[in-house]
Amino acid sequence: MNRFRTAYAALFFASFAASVPAQPSVPADSSPVATAAAAAAPVKTGVPLTLEECVARALDRNFDLQIQRMTTSQAKDNVVIAQSDFDPALEVTGSTGTSQQPSAVSSIDGVTSAGLRQKGQDLRAGVSQKITTGGTVSASTSLDRSESNSRNLFLNPAYNGDFSLSVRQPLLRGAGSEFNKSAIRRAELGVDRANYDLKGSVLGVVRAVEGAYYNLAYAREQRTVRNLSLQLAQQLLDENRTRRQTGVATDLDVLQAEVGVANARRNVLLAEQAVSDREDALLQLIGQFEFNQTLGEVTLSDAPVGAVSFDVSYKLARDNQPALASAAASIRQLEIDAQNAKRNKLPTLDVGAAMGLNSREAKLGDAARETWSGDGYSWQVDFALRMPWGLREEKARYRQAVTSVTREQARLQQLDQDLVVDVRAAVRAVDTNRESFNISALATELSQRQYELERARFNAGLSTSRRVLEAQDDLENARVSQLQAQVNLRTALSELQRLEGSSLPRYKITLEATP
Repeated sequence: MNRFRTAYAALFFASFAASVPAQPSVPADSSPVATAAAAAAPVKTGVPLTLEECVARALDRNFDLQIQRMTTSQAKDNVVIAQSDFDPALEVTGSTGTSQQPSAVSSIDGVTSAGLRQKGQDLRAGVSQKITTGGTVSASTSLDRSESNSRNLFLNPAYNGDFSLSVRQPLLRGAGSEFNKSAIRRAELGVDRANYDLKGSVLGVVRAVEGAYYNLAYAREQRTVRNLSLQLAQQLLDENRTRRQTGVATDLDVLQAEVGVANARRNVLLAEQAVSDREDALLQLIGQFEFNQTLGEVTLSDAPVGAVSFDVSYKLARDNQPALASAAASIRQLEIDAQNAKRNKLPTLDVGAAMGLNSREAKLGDAARETWSGDGYSWQVDFALRMPWGLREEKARYRQAVTSVTREQARLQQLDQDLVVDVRAAVRAVDTNRESFNISALATELSQRQYELERARFNAGLSTSRRVLEAQDDLENARVSQLQAQVNLRTALSELQRLEGSSLPRYKITLEATP
């Protein structure tokens, strides 16, 4: 595209220089040949910047992707949090204290002078763990020391040792491995959804980078065209001023040329603004606060775009569209919630069993050892039943859960329908813009021939330089239209590839697999 523009500018200026008589009042450094040489020189904007490099930089430094990766990391930690519900818990408690009673009530304990005073120390250690059936298993042991100033105690100080083991299991509400492991499964589905959302963000960023890259290429090409138009307008102004000195042109011709130069300068300013805006838009996607960085030369691909098919594109979109997969995972999460809500409509019925061993000795070591002799023991079996009258809250929550599943299924169908519409529109856009590009290429060829014809008429003295420059403007506008059509075609293709999910293999992007 740059080669075509440069060759075209050189051809026009060379022919224009050959057809216009040399005027002594025109400075040598502003001659058409000198201007053509300057216009033909490529603009150096730095090292060439490829679209693949921009995509790679965006994947590494784009803020949206960094935020989404953090969300995915949080979703993975939610799995750990859910799994930790079944981790054993160790508990150690200790206490020491003294109790002093008034002397007025101490006579019943055999104390005549001072009130009853008791001292005690307690140390207990235990471990408990929730199991997948919903039950809880606990074990604990302790050693106590008690001392008193009472004369009626057989052991003073006394050491108590005990060991206890207990199990508590729900039979209705809260029972079953599927119910109790549902939080883990729901968190794992949350990781899946986070990964799908990350994939959607990557596809969106790739699409945005492609659009920003194409728009920057268009803006720079348009700026080049506007600079060429300004040079041609300036040449026409110089020519008319020279002709006015020789009496061939009038003041009105010079004024018209001055207005043409002013309009061309305005167009150049607008083109410069557009280039700066497009550069900032691209830098915003591929970097972080690097707006002073100079972007290298960007180019549009000239690769032909083949025919596209709705059936093929829609199948790819159905298989790869992260929004659909995320909605399906959300439905599975809500189905888990509905199953739990259905389970919670049952009454609460828990059973428990506990057994313990204990000892009471005068020495600490004896108390610890004799605890396991079995002389002192205790056991207990219990149950607890609770059923709210009518279970109205539980039934209402179940209805809400079922409605949520139905609502999300409707939303999934809506997303599927939207995908059909989007793919149909994207396929049509590719087909339409491909034809538009071909038509604009024909229009450019027509403008090229019209310009050559006008130039030949000018050489034969049958036309004016103004009409030649008007033909040149028409050719430049045709080229801008062709460039815009090329950008529109690439943009439409990018959108279709985003819907298909084919942007990832195209740029060799591999996302982390769900753990």
